[in-house]
Amino acid sequence: MTKPGYFGRFGGFFVPEVLVSSLKQLEREYATVAGDEGFWTELNKLLGAYAGRPTPLYPAKRLTESIGGASIYLKREDLAHTGSHKINNALGQALLAKRMGRSRIICETGAGQHGVATATACALLGMECEVYMGEVDVERQKLNCFRMDLLGAKVNVVKSGSRTLKDSINEAMRDYAASSNHTHYLIGSVVGPHPYPTIVRDLQSVIGREAREQITAETGRLPEALVACVGGGSNSIGLFYPFVDDEDVKMYGAEAAGEGVDTGKHSASVVAGKEGVLHGARTLILQEEDGQVSETSSVAAGLDYPAVGPEHAFLSVSSRAKYFAVTDAEALSGFHLLSENEGIIPALESAHAIHLATKVAADMPRDQSVIVCLSGRGDKDVAQVAELEGRL
Repeated sequence: MTKPGYFGRFGGFFVPEVLVSSLKQLEREYATVAGDEGFWTELNKLLGAYAGRPTPLYPAKRLTESIGGASIYLKREDLAHTGSHKINNALGQALLAKRMGRSRIICETGAGQHGVATATACALLGMECEVYMGEVDVERQKLNCFRMDLLGAKVNVVKSGSRTLKDSINEAMRDYAASSNHTHYLIGSVVGPHPYPTIVRDLQSVIGREAREQITAETGRLPEALVACVGGGSNSIGLFYPFVDDEDVKMYGAEAAGEGVDTGKHSASVVAGKEGVLHGARTLILQEEDGQVSETSSVAAGLDYPAVGPEHAFLSVSSRAKYFAVTDAEALSGFHLLSENEGIIPALESAHAIHLATKVAADMPRDQSVIVCLSGRGDKDVAQVAELEGRL
């Protein structure tokens, strides 16, 4: 029997002693609210009236026609309030923090979407908010930095290490260790020590539950495949989890291959990682020969992370899900393909999933279906893409 907080041999609780008490309290509080109908009623009201759920399941007919094969459906998390799936988790954890009597929220962010969602939840609930964001990501995500400022959050620019998501988590962890008596660390993905991977998964599973009902109403059956991008892995586990026991539904994760896995400049931690411990959990991590965490690279700031959530590591080694690395060039191709065929500009993170989905669907019969999690909209990335392609 797997121990609480573990997914097979992955997961766990590897933290400094100063954090043990706060994380144990969080575990107890979440166990209480998990069975509290009032908490879920309050959250579901916010997800509906405020965040715009349920998000549509959209049949991408022109995209499907352009590649042939199975019908592609887009789970439109880009249409949720703040422009991505991140609001689902931010609202849930902010409500949980308020119940715990925490007055201050901190978070990390890469692409800025989790920072914006957290700042939004804090503005709604009247809580103090500070965001840690790497200097590299601040530069390529200026729009989201300004959005966070407008929402009343303080953005702390992280200038250590690679100045990306890993380092933002490092700094947020240090803050949490020093202030956990009045601060809640609102982690944005299914990473970190127990109970975070479980909390974030449960809050994001609304994606898969809705998709399951919607595709059944549309086609009369479950999809043959699911596809989502994977950095830490919150949007993908949110789509996958309600289908885990449906063995005929295949699950595919799109990691960031950056300039190519063989170049070493990538973020494909499932495809190329080794077991280790990072940010409080045992999982698959990109490592150097001496065990040091590798530098990462991706055109998508939200995928630029050297590890993956422990539940994804388990799904991979158990062969329940398959993970593939998508290069920057392939992601940009997906970015343009969806924009030009459906009038939907995806986030660069989501564009990785679009590219992989076209490959998966092309090899499937026409009467089958694939659901792709369109995890976010691409407004934040338009200037970056224009610069990369010499259009500015």
